[in-house]
Amino acid sequence: MTISAPGTAAPLSGMTISQNAPPPRWSRQVAMDIVGGLDITAVVLGAIVPAWIYASAGGLEIRTVVVCQAALVTSMLMFACLRAWNMYDLTRLNDLPVFPGKLFAALMIATVAALGLGVPFTVVEIHLWIWYAAWISASYTLILGARLLSRSVLARLTAAGRFDTRVAVFGAGEIARRVQDHLKTKANGIHFVGVFDDRPRDRLDADGLQIKGRLEDLIKASRDGSIDRIVLALPQSADRRMSTIAAQLQQLPVSLHVVTHIASDLVEDGPAHKVSSLGSVGLLDVKDKPLTDWAPFAKRCTDVVIGGALLIISLPLMLLIALAIKLETSGPAIFTQRRRGLNLVDLDVFKFRTMRVIENGAHLEQAHEDDERVTRVGSLLRRTSLDELPQLFNVLNGEMSLVGPRPHAIAHDEKWSEMLATYGVRNQVKPGITGLAQVDGCRGEIHRNADLEARVQRDLEYIRNWSIALDLKIIARTLGAALVGKNAH
Repeated sequence: MTISAPGTAAPLSGMTISQNAPPPRWSRQVAMDIVGGLDITAVVLGAIVPAWIYASAGGLEIRTVVVCQAALVTSMLMFACLRAWNMYDLTRLNDLPVFPGKLFAALMIATVAALGLGVPFTVVEIHLWIWYAAWISASYTLILGARLLSRSVLARLTAAGRFDTRVAVFGAGEIARRVQDHLKTKANGIHFVGVFDDRPRDRLDADGLQIKGRLEDLIKASRDGSIDRIVLALPQSADRRMSTIAAQLQQLPVSLHVVTHIASDLVEDGPAHKVSSLGSVGLLDVKDKPLTDWAPFAKRCTDVVIGGALLIISLPLMLLIALAIKLETSGPAIFTQRRRGLNLVDLDVFKFRTMRVIENGAHLEQAHEDDERVTRVGSLLRRTSLDELPQLFNVLNGEMSLVGPRPHAIAHDEKWSEMLATYGVRNQVKPGITGLAQVDGCRGEIHRNADLEARVQRDLEYIRNWSIALDLKIIARTLGAALVGKNAH
C-alpha cells in the first residue's frame, strides 16, 4: 500500500532526512520500574541475608516464612514512601534522585510500620535487636548502592539518547517555531527531529526553521521507528487539509497530536478530547502510540510461552493434516503467502494448503462459498481454522503474534486500502493468527464497505484496548469460533 502526500506542491530544496537509524530507545517508565524493583530487592535481601546468617552461624530459631513476609511488607511500604516523595520522577533519568537522608527515613518508617505486622515474633532470642540493626544496615547499604549504580548507568544511557522521545512537527510556522524553541532549550530527554511540510517555499513562514522533508518523508521515518510523536501544526484556516493529513498520520505507530485550536471533529475514533502540552503549546491528543512501556515485552512473553505450548501440543495433529493433504492432492502440504505485517513490512506467512492451486500474485480471488478451488480436506481445515496452525512458527519467529489484526494477502490489502481510508491503521501492531474481528463474527468474504468497516473497527478496538487478559479471552473464544466455523469458506 502506497501513501502519498496530498496536493501537487513543487519539491522544496534541501528536503532530506538522515537515513541513519536512531539508537535503540527504551521506555522511561520501564527504566524507572526497574529502579523501583532494585529498591524493593535491596530491602528484601537486607532482611533475609542477615536472618540466614544468624540462623546458620548463631544457631537462632528463625521463622523463615514470617521473615520473608515482613521483608516484603517493609519493602512495599518503603517503595510507597519513595514514590510519594517523587523519587521515581520519569523526567530525572539523567539525574536519578539519591538523597541518602530520604532513603534512610523511608526505610525507617517502613521498618517501624512493619514491626506491628509480625516482625517482633520472627526471632525468639535476645539477639532480636541485633538482627533489626543488621537488617536496617544491610538494607540501607544495598539500596544506597543500587541507587548510586542506577544513577550512573541511567545518566550514561540518557546521554547516549537511549530514552529520548523523538518529536517531529508537520507544518512550518509560528507553532512549529515555538515547539522547536521549547525542545531545544527546556525539554529533557526529548529529541526534536525537525519540521516537515509539503507547501511550496513561497507559501511558508519558515524563518529560522529547517525543513527536513515532505509528508512522505515523515511517514517513512515514522515507520522506520525514527519518530515517536508527531505534532500537527497547520494554520487554523487549513481545517480540510488538516483532516486529510491527520487521517494518514493516524495509521502510523506513533503518538499523534494537533494544536488545540483545531476542531475536535477533524479526528475520528480518537481519545475523548484528551489534551496535553509541549511547553507553551497546547495539544489535542489524537492517538497514543500503541503497546508502549512493558506491553511489548509482556505480549512477546505471552506469544512465546503459549505459542510454544500450542506448537508442541499440535505437532501430532499437524503431521496428520499434512498427510491428509498429500493423500488427497499432489503438491506441498504447507506453502507460504506474502502478506504485510507491522509497519507494512512484508512477511511470508505459513499455511496448510487448502486449495488445488497456490495463488500469491497481484490478483488473488478471495475464497467464497462453494469455491471449487477448495479441496475436501481444505474445506474442513478452513471451517475449523486449522489451516492457520503453521503460523505458530511465524509467532515464535517474532513476525506475528497469537492475537492481532489478521494479515491479508497483499492483493486484498491494495484493494481494501482504496475502499477504506483507515484500513492501514491495522499495521501499527504485529498481525495475529486470530483477532477480535475473527471471534466477533467479522471473518469471511468482504462483499461491501460495511463488512470491511466492521472488521477494521474491531481491529482498532483491539489495538486501543490491548491487555494480556484481552489476548487470553480472544484465544479462548477462538476455539468456540473455530468449532462453529461461521463465515469460513
